[in-house]
Amino acid sequence: MAEQNYKNHARLVPMFHFVVLPLLLVTLVGSIVNLTHSLDDHERLYSAALLVALSFATLLTAFFGRVFALKAQDRAIRAEENLRHFVMTGKLLDARLGVTQIVALRFASDGEFLALAQKAAQDGMKPADIKQAVKNWRADEYRA
Repeated sequence: MAEQNYKNHARLVPMFHFVVLPLLLVTLVGSIVNLTHSLDDHERLYSAALLVALSFATLLTAFFGRVFALKAQDRAIRAEENLRHFVMTGKLLDARLGVTQIVALRFASDGEFLALAQKAAQDGMKPADIKQAVKNWRADEYRA
């Protein structure tokens, strides 16, 4: 496995991103096409509309399943990085830091974490800028 860095840290789950999501999108499009062909046939209209609703609900379920997992992961990372900062300084992270900034800080090595956290809070750095400022990348292989 290649060493993790800013360019390759994004996580793609092939079965989810390249199989499940496209399959759900194709199913939704197909059900909408079926519905439009069923508009004149009142016997098929109910089942065609139901297929559209179910396809859309399934797509939303997959989307929210991913979003909820990432949100829970972000909460865990926020707690971990607050603990990390507390162990190093005896204080919690600066309250001006948002969750996305804290999540970006998790990649900073211990040697640069404190200075980068302070700079991020003072300058209101964007998460991408924080990640790009990391010199010694701390890999996170357990992310969702």
